[in-house]
This record gives sequence, C-alpha cells and structure tokens, in this order.
Amino acid sequence: MLPFLGLTHLDRPFDYLIDAEQDAIAQPGVRVRVRFAGRLVDGILLQRIEESDHPGKLGWLDRVVSAEPVLGPELAALCRAVADRYAGTMGDVVRLAIPPRHARTEKEQTPEPTSVVTAPDRASWQVYRSAEGFLDSLAEGHPRAIWQAVPGEDWPNRLAELAATTVAAGRGAIIVVPDQRDLDRLSAACEPLLGDRCVTLAAGLGPTARYRRWLAARRGAAQVVLGTRSAIFAPVRDLGLVVVWDDGDDSLDEPRAPYPHPREVAVLRAHLEQCGMVIGGFARTAEAQALVAAGWAHDLVADRAQVRSRSPRVQAITDDDAQVARDPQARSARIPAVAFDAARAALAADLPVVFSVPRRGYLPSLACTRCREHARCRACHGPLQLDGAGHVSCRWCGRAESSFRCPACGGTQVRALVTGARRTAEELGRAFAGVPVVTSGGSSIVDEIPAGARVVVATPGAEPVAPAGYGAAIILDTWAQLDRADLRAGENAVRRWMAIGGQVRAHGEGGRLVIVADSALPPVQAIIRWDPVGFAETELAQRDELGFPPAVTMASIDGTPAMLTEFTGHLEIPAGGDVLGPVPLPPGVRPPAGADRDDADTEFDRVLVRVPRRDGRLLADALVAAQIRRNARHETGPIRVQVDPPTIG
Repeated sequence: MLPFLGLTHLDRPFDYLIDAEQDAIAQPGVRVRVRFAGRLVDGILLQRIEESDHPGKLGWLDRVVSAEPVLGPELAALCRAVADRYAGTMGDVVRLAIPPRHARTEKEQTPEPTSVVTAPDRASWQVYRSAEGFLDSLAEGHPRAIWQAVPGEDWPNRLAELAATTVAAGRGAIIVVPDQRDLDRLSAACEPLLGDRCVTLAAGLGPTARYRRWLAARRGAAQVVLGTRSAIFAPVRDLGLVVVWDDGDDSLDEPRAPYPHPREVAVLRAHLEQCGMVIGGFARTAEAQALVAAGWAHDLVADRAQVRSRSPRVQAITDDDAQVARDPQARSARIPAVAFDAARAALAADLPVVFSVPRRGYLPSLACTRCREHARCRACHGPLQLDGAGHVSCRWCGRAESSFRCPACGGTQVRALVTGARRTAEELGRAFAGVPVVTSGGSSIVDEIPAGARVVVATPGAEPVAPAGYGAAIILDTWAQLDRADLRAGENAVRRWMAIGGQVRAHGEGGRLVIVADSALPPVQAIIRWDPVGFAETELAQRDELGFPPAVTMASIDGTPAMLTEFTGHLEIPAGGDVLGPVPLPPGVRPPAGADRDDADTEFDRVLVRVPRRDGRLLADALVAAQIRRNARHETGPIRVQVDPPTIG
C-alpha cells in the first residue's frame, strides 16, 4: 500500500498484513489507514500479494476506510507517471486526482444513464482538413491532433460533437477548460447531445456534489466528464478521447505540488491508455507546436481561404502617411482615431463594441509625478492605486495613503501609470453619449450581453459573449502585455488577442479588430495575418536556439539563498545540463510553501536547471535524489521544485 507521508524518500509502496475480517473489502484501490512510525496515516491499497519479500516483521492494516475502490489501475499508473514527470511524490498526485471522501454520498446508488447518444452531424467539421478521418478514428483508434479553431468558431458545440462521436462509438471522453465560464458554456452545448451521460467537475460544486459526480464517472454511469484542470484525472471508463481547450490559459497552471499541467497529463494519459487527444484553441502554444514538430500529433487546421473569410479586418498603428496625416498622435494616443472610427461604425450598425483593458479598477498603478518612480506602500511596499473617489491605497494590503511622499525625490504628487477598466468606462461613456456601457472584470464578470449597440470594457478573458458577435474590438495598453519580463509574454498576448478577435464578426460582415500597437511587432503581425501556427513555429524555433522550454526540460528551484546552496550541492545534473542563477524571484511569484510571509526582509531566489529534452526524466530523477539526500541530512526550510515552470522571467 501507499501511505500519504509527503516525504520524497518514503514515496514507495510498503507491505502490510491483512486480517481475515478485512479480506473481502481490502481490495486494490480502496482507502485505508495504517500505522507508520508510531502514528496512523492515510493511504491507498495498491495491490494484493501472497507473500512479501520484506525480511523484517510486517505490521497490520489498521482499517479499511471505505470499500469503494477509488484508485483503479489506469489511474494509479497515470499518477505514478505524473509524479515521475514532475519530480514529485505519488501521494501528492493522488490527492490532486481523487476528491475528498464523503461517506454518505458513497452509500448512495448511482442511477444508470437513460440518454441515448447518436453520432452528431459532422458538417461543421468539414472546414478542417483531415477532420473526417480524425472523427472516424475516434471509434477504435487513438488519433492525436492540435486543433486550430477558425475565427468565430462555436467551440463549445464543436467539442460537444467530439464527445458525442466518442460516446456513440461506445467510449468515454474528458474535456478540460480553463474556468467556470467556459465550463458553463461547454455544459450547455453538451446537454442536448449527451443528456445524463455527461457530468461536470469543478471546485465550485461543493464537496458532496463533486464527489457524487466523480463516483458516477468511476462507476461507469457518466461517460463524459467536463471540468477544470483537476478533471484531467477523472476515472472515465474505456477512455477514448481527452481534450484540453486553450492550454495556454494560466488558469490551468496547478498551484499545488508537483504542479502538473493538464496538457502534459493529457499527453501522458493518451500514451498510457491509448486514447485520442485534442489540444485546441484560437491560438497555439509552443508546447503544442512541439508535439506536431515531433510527429506525435498532427495538425487539425482549416484552409487559408476559410481562415481569411472568417477573420475580422485587423488594423494596427503603422507609419502609413495617410494614417498619420489623419491622426498625427496615432502612435502615442491611448485610443487613436482609427479605434474611434471602428467603434462608431459598429455602433451605427447596432452592434456591440468591446474595449480590452489589461487592468481592472480605476487607476490601478501610480507613479511620482516628478521622477516617475513607482508609488509604493510604506507598510508592505506594494503598488499604490487610486479609486473613483480619489482615495489612494495599497493594492496589496489595502492600507490608505493620505500623505504620499516619494522616497526618491520627495515629490508629493502622483500620476497614472495604467488606466483601469472603470476609468476607461467613464471616459468612453462621455465619448459615446447615450450608448450603454458595460464593465466586465475582476469579481463582476458579465457572462453575456443582449443584442444591440453597447460599449463593453473588459479585462482579458472576461469579455461577455455577444450572441451575434462584436462589430469591433479595440485592444488598449498593449505594452502592458508585451513588455512583461516573461518568456511567454508574446505568446500570451497573441493568445488573448486571438480569443478576443475570435468573437468579432468576419470582415465581410463589417467586423474590425484594432490593436493599439506597432504593426511591425511579431505578435501584431501574427494577428494581422491570423497565423497562430506560423507564430508558434517561430516561437518554438527561437526557444530551441536560446535553450528554453519546450526545446529543453527546465526545472526551477525556489528558496532562500542558503537553502538553494544546500539543495544544488546535492543535485547531480545530467551530462549536457547547466545551471542558471540564482536570481531574485520574479514579481508576483508566491514564496515557497512554509515560508514566513510576514517577514518582509526574507529573500527568496530562483535557480534554473536545464537539460536536453531527451534527458527530462534523468533531471526529474536527479531532483528527487537531491530531495532525498536533503531529507537524510535533516535539512529543513522552504524549497519549491517545479519542472517546466509556467513563469520564466
């Protein structure tokens, strides 16, 4: 059995004796309690064997917590593979894969499904090359594809059709989306095709409902599971297809050790269970492109003629003489004339317009008027912000700042660095008098807007659904996304802009997408051409040249300088690997678990270790071995180890 101990050097099965009373219910996969080192711990029974090769005396299984076999052989193999891939412990992965037990729910009978699922119409898939062969292969084969959705695609319905095709062939499916809004749209699309053979799994359900639906999948009553990141581990029987939509969304980044990404878990699961796999989105990540470049997956894309006919007209700020003549301030204005022209044309056609602003709030970032130094809180050193009532406060701790004084120059006045969504909505409300203005972002996200002319101001990812599509979309403050000190800054910008552009009507119907950025920038050029595949190919080639993921396997190790010195001293790096750093932790990265967050003077650094991609497993083994050596020397302290971390600043 596998005890949940949380220690790397004890991440292995242990043998225990089972008495005659527990013999019937102590089956592989059940939850148990055992005594380990003098205390009772939880665990999972992995296997029953006749004899043990342990030379010493064996302890007895204390009790079987539940007779429900929650960890089947396929899921156990997946958890072990994920732990090995991410240099973690299997116990931590099992905790991510299996929800907490709810005893009363376990005793309930799971009703048999009554819905009859038939193969759906494939007409909407005909726009994509090789789609017919891919859909045929879902019945018996294990096709793997990277799906590039065309602009304006009704992706929830397309994913529902993939699931229905799989279920009609007698197999199961898992579809993972980034957040609850996407999950609600997907669930609404699946309901007519799948009925009660489909369940949703998300953290917001509550422990009882979530466990009940998880059991329905494990018992075979639910053949399709829709959910957010943890649903990738759902125990679907006879799995035929696993789908991850918009794999570049940071909502899919797992915040708990060992930090597995659903895309990588889907790849492992498709390999282990020989099932189909689809990674889809309007844009494409370098990681997804690497699967195509390696030949492990194939493209599922539309012809260029179809893409051009469905995409909006894309405009950016250029050096064109005519544009500058009309608007001399176009290159420096926050909202240039070309953006106002696009918005007025859409509103005149009784269509909504969306303005994308990268920050919520009023003035969420301030600086000293005299020297332009960032305005910081005197208590926690967090950024100061200005609300609509003119009050200055800290964005981190909420402390009011009544008498700001710049520590660099002594100035007492502040200016805006970034204009937030609420302030932008005020300005646009005055510019388009009489037109309703809707703000969506933060804790007040609007899911859908009615038809008709209106101005929507939204943060990226919070754009409401417009039933007939937006007449125009204007992307503001693009520098805030492009200038981030992150390897994936350009990739993330393209993904967000394409997600917005995908909701705009086709250029033949008057749809326009205005990006307030220099048209010569590669991310902007990718949008103008609407070429996510070409951008991903270029991004992958650059990372290969520079030695960054996914061209290499990279691990980040975070901790205090002393802890990093100790850990790297135990680390035996595979041949061909190297160490980068240490450097201070990037802004916004949480300290390692166990760190004293109240100690403002504590320094946390990051070390990056990279090896050729083929040696990724060797690096994971080396990281585990280093943690074991550290435990053996009783070295304690906050250390976080991540393989292929989501943020590389």
